[in-house]
Amino acid sequence: MTETTNQLPAPIPQKTPERPKLWPVWLIAVLALIAALALGLWSWQQWNNHQAVQQTLQSLQQNTNRLEDLYSDRGSQQSQRIQALEDKLAAQRELIATQQRQIDHTARELLEAGNRTRTDWLLAEAEYLLRIANQRLLIEKDIRGALSALEAADDVLTESDDIGVYPVRQQLAREVLALKGISGVDRTGLYLTLEAAISGVHELTDQALISARAPGFITPDDNTEAGVETRNIFLRAWDKFKATIKQVIVVRRMDEPVKPLLSPDQSAYARLNLQLMLEEAEMAVLRGNQPLFERALAKARNTVDNWYDNTNPRVSALSETLAELATRNVDPKLPDISQSLALLKERLAGRMTTSDSKPEADSADNGDDAS
Repeated sequence: MTETTNQLPAPIPQKTPERPKLWPVWLIAVLALIAALALGLWSWQQWNNHQAVQQTLQSLQQNTNRLEDLYSDRGSQQSQRIQALEDKLAAQRELIATQQRQIDHTARELLEAGNRTRTDWLLAEAEYLLRIANQRLLIEKDIRGALSALEAADDVLTESDDIGVYPVRQQLAREVLALKGISGVDRTGLYLTLEAAISGVHELTDQALISARAPGFITPDDNTEAGVETRNIFLRAWDKFKATIKQVIVVRRMDEPVKPLLSPDQSAYARLNLQLMLEEAEMAVLRGNQPLFERALAKARNTVDNWYDNTNPRVSALSETLAELATRNVDPKLPDISQSLALLKERLAGRMTTSDSKPEADSADNGDDAS
């Protein structure tokens, strides 16, 4: 066993395997991690920069749009201001042109006024008076005022030395005579009379209204009770029976008109209605409306006759006043006084034509002399 063992080859000592070196791997992994982190950090920074650039671009775009809007607004405002200035300049030019025309017109009038004589001024004054007369007669229907203006115009024409006003004065004489033949309307007096009538209506009391004394109504006799005591019992019973029958049965006469009984409210309404009718008559007087005047007075007289007692002194006085006013004429037929004004205008136009032709003739004579 020993020999066999000694014949065997000597055992070779086995080498222990060396452990692989891992630090390069770790080093590479760490370097890769560091590189990945650096790359991620660089990417994050790049992304942030990109976002900042995008925001900057957006803000720049907004600012650009805002500037464009502001520029367009400024441009429109500038155009509006320019248009307003142009309009104002055109208005100023028109005003200057109008003032220039007024100055030229005034200068011509002054030159014409310097060439006018005293006769021209008198004729112009007479024309003004004739216009006033026509206005007083046609618009205000003032016969006295129109007559005074015509007479004043005739006096002014008398002072002029113009022989051509003879037809005007002849027509004036006819118109003055026509106005004198018209009875003037005292509108102030009629108005004041109607005002007094309205005051009289306010003073009417309920005692002036139609009461139980109106025709058609029979009331018990108060004097029958005074002699009852002197009568016997049969007559007293008979009178009592008749009184009872009269209270139950009312006898109305059909041959006389029945006037209504008024309550206090109705009496106030009657006074107000009568006042409105008289005020309508006042308006007709001021306007010279004869149909309206007659219609208002007719309604007022009808109201007084139907609703008031004619035996009352105030009512009778009011009825007489209304009857007297109903005979007045507030719109007399007015003559035409415009012919004299037309003739005077023709005379003034003739004088102006003559005065304008004289300077032309003088200039022609001067031209002949110069030649």
